[in-house]
Amino acid sequence: MLSRAADSLYWLSRYLERAETTVRLIYNQMNLMLGQAPNSAVDPWQPLYAMLHIEPAETNQGGDPDFWRIYYLTSDRENHNSVRSCIGAARENARQVREQISSEMWEQINKLYLEINRADLRAIWQAQPHEFFRHIENEICLFRGVTSSTMQHDEGWGFIQLGTFLERAQSMATLLDVHYGQGKLENIAPHTSDYLRGIGLLRSCLSFEAYCRLYTPTVTPTNVAEFLILNPGLPRSLRFCADRLQQSLQQIDAAAENRRAERVLRLTGRLQARLRYGQIDEIISDSLHTYLADIMRQCDQIHTAIYHAYIEYAIEGEFAA
Repeated sequence: MLSRAADSLYWLSRYLERAETTVRLIYNQMNLMLGQAPNSAVDPWQPLYAMLHIEPAETNQGGDPDFWRIYYLTSDRENHNSVRSCIGAARENARQVREQISSEMWEQINKLYLEINRADLRAIWQAQPHEFFRHIENEICLFRGVTSSTMQHDEGWGFIQLGTFLERAQSMATLLDVHYGQGKLENIAPHTSDYLRGIGLLRSCLSFEAYCRLYTPTVTPTNVAEFLILNPGLPRSLRFCADRLQQSLQQIDAAAENRRAERVLRLTGRLQARLRYGQIDEIISDSLHTYLADIMRQCDQIHTAIYHAYIEYAIEGEFAA
């Protein structure tokens, strides 16, 4: 596969995963704020900004400050990580590889792009903002379903999977670090704000029902951390992401026969082994923050190695030819 196509497919999936994460966090934040009394001393949006690695929004533009926070996260063109910006970047990457993707994929990403650009967020804010964000999330999930059903599961599919699960792993590690990395993972009394945020974390990862089936409806930080880090069958756990990264790279490597792929395979194998054989009590005793920071560092190394093995290498080959 040409390096430009691989690069576009990789970033197409990363941007869509980022947009979906942002949408679900906004939706969860709005739910958490329902019925809560405002507290001027504490910005309830600060953890969300930390999870998304962005600077706080300006809220002194008049009107409801929460509206301007959501506008910044959703529609602000100057915020390169806003939902609109991410969907626009995903569509542009899809446009560059029209010959690599199915017509159904293009129609779905184009429809989503037009919807997010036509949306009047002020009117939505006054009417049904929850429905709007749930709709955008569902449309992104529909794109994934269309992709799985209509795209050939070859090398290009492998790069889409790489982008999705590497972005997801980094987001999950950040979410857990913001929630639990800096404090003790002690049990929290039900109905407190910290307890509700634990439920919110599970819901924002689409994992609350699955958690309740495996543990109980009682949410404890240790169980949540174990579930979202080490569970092999949960689509958004770090363990699941590492397994899919390794599988996707093996699929790409079998098709590409790339001699530079050894390093990236070794890095993903190391990450996979660390998550496969990890024990939550050992992780917590050593420092959950340090563990998650190391996971994020390994993900950065994998990203760099992917470029070195499959994208920069292919460009060098094109120039040499």
